[in-house]
Amino acid sequence: MNTPPPAALPCLCARADGSLLLALHVQPGAARTELAGLHGDALKLRLAAPPVDGKANKAAVNFIADLLHLPKSAVVIRSGHASRAKTLLLTGIAENEARSLLEQNRGSSNG
Repeated sequence: MNTPPPAALPCLCARADGSLLLALHVQPGAARTELAGLHGDALKLRLAAPPVDGKANKAAVNFIADLLHLPKSAVVIRSGHASRAKTLLLTGIAENEARSLLEQNRGSSNG
């Protein structure tokens, strides 16, 4: 079987239209921007950006877009604009490719 086990990354969900939903738990104001494993069923993202004037939201979109080699326009916050719990809509990437890149970079830092 070539499909990864569902528990591998419960934070990533494929939609019928080919887009993906990524559940994040965001921790703004961290020492550096990095993925920090799972937080329940969400991927934990520590952000150096403060939660002021949308800076943390912009940093989250930029980090995930760079990590998945996507244009920033392909990563949209679908819910959680004012919350630590965010759902991102990803377009232009296959589920297996996104899973692979997220798994490889679970402890990656940027900045």
